[in-house]
Amino acid sequence: QVQLVESGGALVQPGGSLRLSCAASGFIFSNYILSWYRRAPGKERELVGTITTTGGVTTFADSVRGRFTISRNNAKATLYLQMSSLKPEDTALYYCNARRRTLLKDYDYWGQGTQVTVSS
Repeated sequence: QVQLVESGGALVQPGGSLRLSCAASGFIFSNYILSWYRRAPGKERELVGTITTTGGVTTFADSVRGRFTISRNNAKATLYLQMSSLKPEDTALYYCNARRRTLLKDYDYWGQGTQVTVSS
């Protein structure tokens, strides 16, 4: 059974830091490109950042570049999002995605999300 379970969300003050985790099971984690998304109340889902299968390349949305970093531990089947210099506009439900495209089929898995609230 495929599972992606996010954790680490919390209430944090502006300027603070937080690390989110996404624990995966039920599939070969190292074969998948991983991403963090977020959805703020009343807004469209936003791609936060993506990391390749080996972790060699990461990309970020302009809104978080320079403040957020993504990493993965394939041995532990876990994805991380390190967030710093948090702003109120970072408040959202954050969730992870794992995807793999083959010639025969596309695989696309989602977690349920973890809430991050940035407020004083």
